[in-house]
Amino acid sequence: MECQEIGAYEAKTHFSQVLDRVAKGTEYIVSKRGKPVAKIIPIEQEKKMTRKEAINALIELRKQYRGVPGDFNIREAIEDGRR
Repeated sequence: MECQEIGAYEAKTHFSQVLDRVAKGTEYIVSKRGKPVAKIIPIEQEKKMTRKEAINALIELRKQYRGVPGDFNIREAIEDGRR
C-alpha cells in the first residue's frame, strides 16, 4: 500500500483525483502548514471487529487501565484524559 503526504490546499484543489487514487489503494497523509492533520484511506481498510473481538479488546483495556476487570471507572478515565 502506497502512502503519500499531501498539503491541505493541494488535496482540496485536486480532491477528485485524490479520491480516484485512494480508491485504487493509495493512502494520503494530509498536512496543514507542514503538520499532519488527517489520513485518507480506502474504506475497505477499516477493520471490522466481531462482537467477541470488541468485548475482548475492552477487557484487555480494562486490565491495562486498572489491572482488574471491574475496577474501571469511566469518570476517572474522563478526568485522566483532561489532564
